[in-house]
Amino acid sequence: MNAADRLVAHLQSHDFDTLPPAVVEAAKVFILDAFGVGIAGSRHPRMAQVRQAMRALGTGDAATVWGSGETLPWAQAVLTNAYQVFNQEFDCIHDAAVVHAMASLLPACMGYAQAYGGVSGRELIAAVTLGLDVAIFVALAQRAPMRFFRPAMCGALGATAALAKLARLDANQTRDALGLAYSHLSGTMQAHVEGSPAVSMQVGFNARAAITAFELARAGFPGPRDILEGPFGYFALYDFGQADWASVQGEIGQVFQITRMSHKPYPSGRATHGGIEGVLQLMQRHGFEPDAVDSVQVFASALVVRLVGRAATPDMDPGYARLCMAYTVATVLLTGDLRLQDFDEAALRDTRRLALAQRVRLIDNANPDPNAIGGPQHVVVMLKDGTCHELAIKQLLGHPQRPLSLREQELKFERCCTAAVPPLPQRQCRELASMLRRLEEVGDVRALAAASTPAGAAAIRRHSAV
Repeated sequence: MNAADRLVAHLQSHDFDTLPPAVVEAAKVFILDAFGVGIAGSRHPRMAQVRQAMRALGTGDAATVWGSGETLPWAQAVLTNAYQVFNQEFDCIHDAAVVHAMASLLPACMGYAQAYGGVSGRELIAAVTLGLDVAIFVALAQRAPMRFFRPAMCGALGATAALAKLARLDANQTRDALGLAYSHLSGTMQAHVEGSPAVSMQVGFNARAAITAFELARAGFPGPRDILEGPFGYFALYDFGQADWASVQGEIGQVFQITRMSHKPYPSGRATHGGIEGVLQLMQRHGFEPDAVDSVQVFASALVVRLVGRAATPDMDPGYARLCMAYTVATVLLTGDLRLQDFDEAALRDTRRLALAQRVRLIDNANPDPNAIGGPQHVVVMLKDGTCHELAIKQLLGHPQRPLSLREQELKFERCCTAAVPPLPQRQCRELASMLRRLEEVGDVRALAAASTPAGAAAIRRHSAV
């Protein structure tokens, strides 16, 4: 059985009733998180351009754009929602795989639910959980440093698998769908290197590709089969033949990867989080002011240096700034926090913040793992009076070994919803969160899409009355 067939067999062999309780709880936690950051994504300054482009591609009312409440054909709505989940770098991540697959998975599943109906909360949990496994196991097998944008590409495979699960496609159709999705994959690290907003749009492109592949397979169109291990399969082309499938396949069916997802406590690239957390902790312990800081050094892996070791500039795009260790560390030095609003125009042009960023250095700590995005990291703050403060970070906050508390999860969700454009009322945020916490009780998840907009209070009341 080749690798692709092994994943299809896993997808076919489970449903909600076979998922362990801890897996179901983890799925609800990260579905809630993805909804929150997706709603907040409506505030991104590029959204006007995205909405204009999606309307130009055709109008319709099959699915809802989260936050704004605009309706579009489901492929366009899924692209838009996937972009919104990813566009503020606030979505959950699998640290070991370096993949944010939920950004593709949840919008695709919700788009299907709205377009075709009949999807319960239990079915959504199962589809997201199993689709995520497909995405993460493919990513975990990869050993080469990233040159192609893995989060978008693995996310597309996971989203395709999840759609196949929701539609109850048989094994042959599912293989065809994954093969067609593979034929459609795209994504380059060039956008990341440049800090281009196209980084997030690559996630949207691949979420839409999953829909195209799914619909073709459901109509009977065949796709290639040996898409992972074949001579021109994913591992040969995108991992340069360095993948190690044997090292991960034994965990399929034993470990559900949703339990290994990490929250992002800060709205920036995960690679910036060690520096952010280190500086925040040292400030809290020692009480120094930003003007007292002579330099900040963050020792991290080569991947972290490559991803976020860029200079802060006066003309930064918000996407560039979210992937800039210097800017994010300077912001927490100045404000004691990192918020969604710290990537608005006024903050990005703040001369004091930009000056502080010049004092931040990111240094390769010689970690031998080319895909290490978490710990260990080491943060050194040198004050102008010669005092030196240091902190070693073994694992980033939000990782399963250092999870966010329930209160921290709720606060993040509420801040996301109230930061949306237009904002959701606080009461509605809490009621939507309550629905998501009890997702297995929701009979029709279309109520969630309706509740994600300012006009959605009535949808929540209708659901609560059922």
